[in-house]
Amino acid sequence: MTDQRDSTAVTTDWITLSTGDGPMRVYIARPEQPADRAVIVLQEAFGVNDHIQDITRRYAARGFLALAPDLFHRNGVGTLGYEQHAEAMPLIGAIGPDAIVTDIEAVLAQLVEKEAVPAARTAIHGFCFGGRAAFTAATGINGIGATVVFYGPGIAAGPHTVVDRAENIDAPMLLHVGADDPTIPADQVAAIEAALTSAGVDFDSYVYEGAGHAFACDARPHMYVEDSAKTAWQRTHAFLDKHLPAHS
Repeated sequence: MTDQRDSTAVTTDWITLSTGDGPMRVYIARPEQPADRAVIVLQEAFGVNDHIQDITRRYAARGFLALAPDLFHRNGVGTLGYEQHAEAMPLIGAIGPDAIVTDIEAVLAQLVEKEAVPAARTAIHGFCFGGRAAFTAATGINGIGATVVFYGPGIAAGPHTVVDRAENIDAPMLLHVGADDPTIPADQVAAIEAALTSAGVDFDSYVYEGAGHAFACDARPHMYVEDSAKTAWQRTHAFLDKHLPAHS
């Protein structure tokens, strides 16, 4: 399992937050020592499943307060199996930019009011659909500390494209995509990079040869590419440590 640290001291729980669209459950993982930096982990198309919970715990093991909001709270689905891709598509298609911003703002408010962690010390890290959601949140919420996008389709094409909003991004961004990912073809990668460059965003974008969609998902062995995943995670941790350094 990529970059798995000892998580025996991590404590986990589910909390419920109020949003403009009703209550939203959030999986939360706390490190052994109180944290002054946080990561909001955004789900794939399958909900806050075991894999997303595991990533949340991994971040807590690295000293972050980590939270994974249930972005499916409006439809009450919870989680889907990885074989239920067809069922997942209309669910994520129904979640537009305004809904994403509403949900992330609720988590950020919780962090400020209950955990004393400001937005500037909070990163948003999304996978697959959550990658699109992380990019979207960065275009709609100012003052966050950093954004990480792992293979997020729909940013530069589709019904909820937000690449034209790149000028609103004020946080550094890191993007990872597989060269063989059919959901994010090379022209879309180029469009995203061009928009971020034109907007003056501080960003790094990496394309991994021989890797496809979900190449960092070790819960799906047939898609997992260990070398690319390891490199992407190393780059991610270095990026977050640079922009959200741990305070001694």
